[in-house]
Amino acid sequence: MGSCGAWARRELLVLLSGVWLWMSSAEPTAPGPTHAPTSQLKFRLAGYPRKHNEGRVEVFYNDEWGTICDDDFTLANAQVLCRHLGFVAATGWAHSAKYGKGVGRIWLDNVNCAGSEKSIADCKHRGWGNSDCSHEEDAGVVCKDERIPGFKDSNVIETEQSHVEEVRLRAVVSGARRPLPVTEGVVEVRYKDGWAQICDEGWNSQNSRVVCGMLGFPAEKKVNRNFYKLASISQPKQKRREDVGSKKRLFTERQQLNYRLHSVSCAGTEVHLSMCAFEFYRGNSSAACSAGMPAVVSCVPGPLFAAGNAHKKKQRQQQQSQPRIRLKGGAKVGEGRVEVLKRSEWGTICDDRWNLLSASVVCRELGFGSAKEALTGARMGQGTGPVHMNEVQCLGTENSLWSCPFKNITQEDCKHSEDAAVRCNIPYMGYENLIRLSGGRSRFEGRVEVAVGAGDGDQRRWGLVCGEGWGTLEAMVACRQLGLGFANHGLQETWYWDASNVTEMVLSGVKCAGHEMSLSHCQHHGASLNCRNTGTRFAAGVICSETASDLLLHAPLVQETAYIEDRPLHMLYCAAEENCLASSARLANWPYGHRRLLRFSSQIHNNGRADFRPKAGRHSWVWHECHRHYHSMDIFTHYDILTPNGTKVAEGHKASFCLEDTECEEDVAKRYECANFGEQGITVGCWDLYRHDIDCQWIDITDVKPGNYILQVVINPNFEVAESDFTNNAMKCNCKYDGHRIWVHSCHIGDALSEEANKRFEQYPGQLNNQIS
Repeated sequence: MGSCGAWARRELLVLLSGVWLWMSSAEPTAPGPTHAPTSQLKFRLAGYPRKHNEGRVEVFYNDEWGTICDDDFTLANAQVLCRHLGFVAATGWAHSAKYGKGVGRIWLDNVNCAGSEKSIADCKHRGWGNSDCSHEEDAGVVCKDERIPGFKDSNVIETEQSHVEEVRLRAVVSGARRPLPVTEGVVEVRYKDGWAQICDEGWNSQNSRVVCGMLGFPAEKKVNRNFYKLASISQPKQKRREDVGSKKRLFTERQQLNYRLHSVSCAGTEVHLSMCAFEFYRGNSSAACSAGMPAVVSCVPGPLFAAGNAHKKKQRQQQQSQPRIRLKGGAKVGEGRVEVLKRSEWGTICDDRWNLLSASVVCRELGFGSAKEALTGARMGQGTGPVHMNEVQCLGTENSLWSCPFKNITQEDCKHSEDAAVRCNIPYMGYENLIRLSGGRSRFEGRVEVAVGAGDGDQRRWGLVCGEGWGTLEAMVACRQLGLGFANHGLQETWYWDASNVTEMVLSGVKCAGHEMSLSHCQHHGASLNCRNTGTRFAAGVICSETASDLLLHAPLVQETAYIEDRPLHMLYCAAEENCLASSARLANWPYGHRRLLRFSSQIHNNGRADFRPKAGRHSWVWHECHRHYHSMDIFTHYDILTPNGTKVAEGHKASFCLEDTECEEDVAKRYECANFGEQGITVGCWDLYRHDIDCQWIDITDVKPGNYILQVVINPNFEVAESDFTNNAMKCNCKYDGHRIWVHSCHIGDALSEEANKRFEQYPGQLNNQIS
């Protein structure tokens, strides 16, 4: 009772002093720093799943551990906290209890640091213990994995940790140089500055499944425990030579085992080992695990990461039957918006009750490990088409998402702003160690340097990539390999980034499809370097971005607005100047006669997470006097008429007369308008409408004979501007032309249907009557 009274008196004094300050000043002031004795403050990282340099921030103040609220949290706050924790800097921060909810007090709220403070107590905040937050708002930090020189962990409480942070497989069996990924080995957990083993007493396949999932593998397989028992890691060298056959050889260094965990018991559905039941060895563990040995796990890699002919054969077999689930819009392998195939049409999943168990079923079904994150709110961009599933509730043991309970929904239940997404654990492949950027103003840009000669006994050396032929698709792969997201630009000249002593060109002829995990997976000239300009100014460069735009055409509008017009030649001079007519128009008897045009409207939406901006700046836009407007992109769309077997019989193209926000979704403000030489682009959540009655919004079909055709429209056909997904840039329609009229129907985005439905579409026999179903 006495302590409560003292606390009440302190609160009353604070209140009275606050009233006095208010009365004595006409200007309101921002909350100032409330100082706490820095020597009493201690800090630690907690939560799961995480690495040793990231986690929920916990502060020891007034003899009690507590958390920090994420309100107004910034990278500057993270910089100060990471220095408290002994790291040189922060690389990011996390909100909404990403690392799990803490317990106890929330010590700080509305923290506002400049970034240079020596202590978090020197930053502005609401006062110690004064918060209106819940633990669902606990802040976390991601620190640069580099310690402050000479830093001593005086501010970090060294207690027996009650969680497991990082897990790895240490390969014990070695033949020649083992390729990545490591699929079999001793399970080790990060402990202090090293690694410790787990006693395998009671170890089972469910435990192995959890470990494999964490490391990016979809399944586990039985391991030859007797072999490892015979060749125990801690045996002397001579004993090992006697027991191990000539086919397998062990590392010959003697290692003292350091057991950390025992009695591990997982259900098999956990996404992290720290969610399983287990016990720690306390104190001196030299006599630990006397009846067992280190836990050993063997994992089955997914098709993308498998090596060897047997795996490739299995992969080909899997590819013969189209999967019913896919990921779209992610920057990295193993992440994206979840889409499922139902009734031959791809659709999305509503995020109601979306969690890690369901996300893990998706990840494993696709050949990845368990889920790192189950994302809601269209964090990987909005999809199109139907929303097929809602309230998915997997147990975590299912082999397919379709085996989980879910609800069928109506259009009113969910919108694409609620599309679910995942981030999956993937195996460590080491690709990021074979590429780097130099000379840029930030870590997201620079000249591309790649490592070559990294084989057995070879000394790795760094070299440049020839800029000839380097474009957006190649830059997308480079940014993915670097772990920096999407590509904003692929640059063929980088003279302005000449800050490195690397001058040798080592890679040329790079040609990527855009989905590869590493530049080494793309086509290239190999050892036969062929680069016309080998000077460093012609080395390839990239500008990467964490987000990207995603354009797609509104297919129903094309179908609704398509019609034929016979337009007199005297009205087509401007169109001819901009090459919007077929080549035969040059031979016409101008200004007499006409051209037959297939006209339609196109409404182009930006469903991505970044605005779509033309690559060229305003200084290089081209003014067209005839139409009196600027072209920011010479070719923004391709329009083609194809035969059912894909032969092109008519084509058109359209420059970006003006990229602007014609209309936007509710609560989205227009940002781009062409009037008065304004900025051009399409904002996220907006669309640009090219009406059927404007010049060049057509295909010249004067020379096309009657028959059955495919109308195809492709946006951003030359990949001039980077997008998160190029597979949805094409739209196709069936059409029948009888020489006088045209029927356009079955319009859809190119990747919206199943492979079987697309084959049926291309074999369309033609319209038999005027009733279009």
